[in-house]
Amino acid sequence: MPVWVLVNARNLGISESQLLYDYPTLTAIDLANAWIYAQVNPEEVATAIQENEAD
Repeated sequence: MPVWVLVNARNLGISESQLLYDYPTLTAIDLANAWIYAQVNPEEVATAIQENEAD
């Protein structure tokens, strides 16, 4: 699961509990790590969201 997908979902208002429900292979630790990665690499994540929204 790409981090940008999770960040984009969160930006759209999807809660962590809904993400965990929708993607049962994800754990709360996975989400925490994704948020940390996104915080450390904001430009990379923003670029990926923009590139994939254009599709």
